[in-house]
Amino acid sequence: MRLLANMLQKFIQTGTLNVIDASGTNHVFSGKPGPTVTMRLHDAALPGKIFRNPELAVGEAYMDETLTFEGCDVYDFLHLFSINRQSLGSYPLQKVVRRTARMLRGVTQHNPVGKAQQNVAHHYDLSRDLYKLFLDDDLQYSCAYFHSETDSLEQAQINKKQHIAAKLLLKPGQKVLDIGCGWGGLALLIAEAADVEVLGVTLSKEQLAEARERAQQRGLADRVRFELMDYRHLEEKFDRIVSVGMFEHVGVKHFGEFFTKAGQLLQPDGVMLLHAIGRMSPPGATAPWIAKYIFPGAYAPSMSEVFASTEQHQLWVTDVEILRLHYAYTCHHWYQRFQAHRAQAAALYDERFCRMWEFYLAAVEMTFRHGSAMVFQMQLAHKRDAAPITRDYIAEAERAFAT
Repeated sequence: MRLLANMLQKFIQTGTLNVIDASGTNHVFSGKPGPTVTMRLHDAALPGKIFRNPELAVGEAYMDETLTFEGCDVYDFLHLFSINRQSLGSYPLQKVVRRTARMLRGVTQHNPVGKAQQNVAHHYDLSRDLYKLFLDDDLQYSCAYFHSETDSLEQAQINKKQHIAAKLLLKPGQKVLDIGCGWGGLALLIAEAADVEVLGVTLSKEQLAEARERAQQRGLADRVRFELMDYRHLEEKFDRIVSVGMFEHVGVKHFGEFFTKAGQLLQPDGVMLLHAIGRMSPPGATAPWIAKYIFPGAYAPSMSEVFASTEQHQLWVTDVEILRLHYAYTCHHWYQRFQAHRAQAAALYDERFCRMWEFYLAAVEMTFRHGSAMVFQMQLAHKRDAAPITRDYIAEAERAFAT
């Protein structure tokens, strides 16, 4: 406990953390006024594990119930953790851990054809019934777009789809590609909003089945097609390309491959809209617990990494929008809905899975509230005049979609 205590003394700069060790001794770590959290360690070996790799060990211990909370919950703890996160990163051992993670990211983010599908299946091929417990009615599993923090999740997800469709500058007769189409909601809205043909590609068998079923139900199967396919296998050209929540699974070593292929698939006068999680901080690595249990092979890049790749592949970045708090609001809705349906989730899987999932949703929300995470929407084109010279058209198109 001595080494962990030394680290926690430097870590807790705001609020109070009470740690009750396996012998029942209470250790208090506090800084300036803030939230108070009490956690109990039930395994004598746990302090050493947390000291060596807190971001991995705490999540695992919570899943295994060797770490529990008293008078508070995991959401409260992750809030306390997130507002003190910067001081943890400055601790000498953690500097080494994070430097090593950055050095190894070429291995951990290796996503060639085949391996990418395995990584996607790990998360997205879970039961559709699970996702229906906490997502909106359209099963949008990416950052919503809130005109106001008081928007419902359903309305904010509609806003998001309309906002993206507006940036695509859709025209009748166009061919549209949706890379990483999820359960098909965006592709279906695009087809309904404009007289276009849409191809959605996914690596998830579960998502594919749902998307095809929904296209049939809405009478759009003649204009919206979904395929189980890696985008790197496509050869035809498209007038518009959209990708939402997929770029995070590409891996930094594959950015060049992604933009090269996107450029090849996009018509000379085409427009592409990339919506992805990024970071406002310098390049780093995926948190170890998230990489191991939630999104293997994933990485949210810094903007400097994305721009460096677009520059090398001669693509115009015709517009960039940074969504700072929208994903925090989105994840908060997801967390509340998951907790409201926790019993159903436990029936689908088990209690350990539920603890994993609530840790994940709360951790992501806090990263967007207090960490460096954000979402960016990047519009890309081969030609500098592929999009209007002002952004007025976006609001105009959104109003048209909403009527």
